[in-house]
Amino acid sequence: MDLNYAAAAPEIFLSLAICVVLLVDVFLRDDQRETTYVLAMVALIGTAGVTAYFAVTEPVVTFNGSYVTDPASGVLKMFAYVALGITFLYSREYLENNGLLKGEFFILGLFGLLGIMIMISARSLLTLYLGLEVLALSQYTLVAFNRDSATSAESAMKYFVLGAIASGALLYGISLLYGVTGTLQLDEIAAQIGSEEFGIPALLALAFIIVGIAFKFGAVPFHMWLPDVYHGAPTPVTLFIGSVPKIASFALVWRLLAEGLGPLHDGGWRDMLIVLCVLSLGIGNVVAIAQTNLKRMLAYSTISHVGFIFMGFIAGNEQGLSAALFYTFAYVLMAAAAFGMIILLSRRGFEAERLEDFKGLNARSPWFALVMLMIMFSMAGVPPFIGFHAKLVVLGAVLDAGLVWLAALGVLFAVIGAYYYIRVVWYMYFAEATDTAPLSAAADMRIVISANALGLLVLGVFPGQLLDLCARVLGA
Repeated sequence: MDLNYAAAAPEIFLSLAICVVLLVDVFLRDDQRETTYVLAMVALIGTAGVTAYFAVTEPVVTFNGSYVTDPASGVLKMFAYVALGITFLYSREYLENNGLLKGEFFILGLFGLLGIMIMISARSLLTLYLGLEVLALSQYTLVAFNRDSATSAESAMKYFVLGAIASGALLYGISLLYGVTGTLQLDEIAAQIGSEEFGIPALLALAFIIVGIAFKFGAVPFHMWLPDVYHGAPTPVTLFIGSVPKIASFALVWRLLAEGLGPLHDGGWRDMLIVLCVLSLGIGNVVAIAQTNLKRMLAYSTISHVGFIFMGFIAGNEQGLSAALFYTFAYVLMAAAAFGMIILLSRRGFEAERLEDFKGLNARSPWFALVMLMIMFSMAGVPPFIGFHAKLVVLGAVLDAGLVWLAALGVLFAVIGAYYYIRVVWYMYFAEATDTAPLSAAADMRIVISANALGLLVLGVFPGQLLDLCARVLGA
């Protein structure tokens, strides 16, 4: 049996770290939960160190072909660590102020990260599904994290029921795919699936798989859970769901469609993704205009960004894949900063989740008004922020693929979407403040969220290194 434990060292270390954090948390009093936060951050730093120590320059396949470590998986995992670390840091003070500072939040976040890591390194349909469910179960539980909130419980139930249906569809598609190919290994499926004798059964399996993928991404018409979950969940949970799992969603499409079902690109999943892309761009941007709740607006914004990520996969080449990865990284940074600003303006008993709550922010805090401006401009795709380059590279990829009409449609909806982002800026600078309470966030959050926003500018001015990194690791 092929067992290379060094290849899976990050997952093994994180699993052990979760056990340690869980055991320590059991013996802590409620006023000592800060210790769980510190241990969770130490676990993240330790996992990052193990990942860097066991980094590889060539793919290493182990566990009988079901697991792979390669340069792309290393970069994706590192970015996931950073995103989760930012999530924990932004959330700590909010949880403490609202009586929600419990070890479960950090432990479930680490469990979700473990699922993401498994998905990133999956080379078999079974491993991929295992990682997906570890992540999904963590998310369902986190949404219901605030036990005293009926809205959170309702959102969690809706998410769980719809998620179970989507997981069932994905599992059914996987079983059909196994039935027609006789293997669970993605590389073996890719070698066989191009044969015409698998035509109709393979496309049927593909249809069910696309349903599962679209739900996990929150693409239209499988987006119905996303606005309610974003709105109903506690803001730190929304921050987690809206950022870190998008890395897993990219890994799911990359491993399953681009690597495993690559031969079906032209005659199968490309056209399906085009439909999902157009619907997500249209409905996401148009419905977001009508939202007065910022969390719901960002939910529909997420749906529109999914359409742009799909464009990279639709292109079906290395340029498109690297563009999709670059856009995913950019979106995670933007989403983390946006939800972080909602947390920054919130305080005990008050959620700054309405657009009106940002009125006159410039008068209250010119610096954080500028921070929010940078975030909104980046999401809108205004140069020189990273959001502009993210849109530019995916549009360039579909243009090179000959899909001029899709690129034009992307530009049109990007212009429409700019309205609701700029509306937030208008509220901050030109509307009279309705809340004059001073901002009371901790120093560490102020520093990190400022660095997060400035990072959107710096990476927008100098996008070359990140673009080259995405292209290099995916081409390895």
